[in-house]
Amino acid sequence: MGEVYFYHLTRRSVPDTLIPLLTRSLAQGWRVAVRGGDPSRLDGLDAALWQGPSDSFLPHGIAGGDHDARQPILLTTGAATNEPDCLMAVDGADLDPSEVTAAKRCCVLFDGLDGEAVAHARVQWKTLTDAGIGARYWSEESGKWDEKATKNV
Repeated sequence: MGEVYFYHLTRRSVPDTLIPLLTRSLAQGWRVAVRGGDPSRLDGLDAALWQGPSDSFLPHGIAGGDHDARQPILLTTGAATNEPDCLMAVDGADLDPSEVTAAKRCCVLFDGLDGEAVAHARVQWKTLTDAGIGARYWSEESGKWDEKATKNV
């Protein structure tokens, strides 16, 4: 059964947080889907991943191509068609409890400086933990990632 990690971003952007998370996920042999709520934002993430660190390449594609099922990292606004081990939600995209239980891990990245994003993340936390899913809350407020809360089931 999967677990969901909530990342409260206050110092780094979504792409700057995603790149190391994606790098670690691929190093574990995981396929990843990054679900966003806005197709134009996915275009921005796509560009950021192509322009990422020169010492690491993150193979990825945007959903809608001929080879979505084979993508190590698939950027999507809908269902993950690459059978991900890890599903990451950004920009207010939702996760269904059944998706979390099917994955090894899920992540929710949200802008801690946006009141609506924080409120939405709180709703997601409650929805998922009420469904019996374990969750961890990470904050970068101190300048490094600190685990602030854990809900074990």
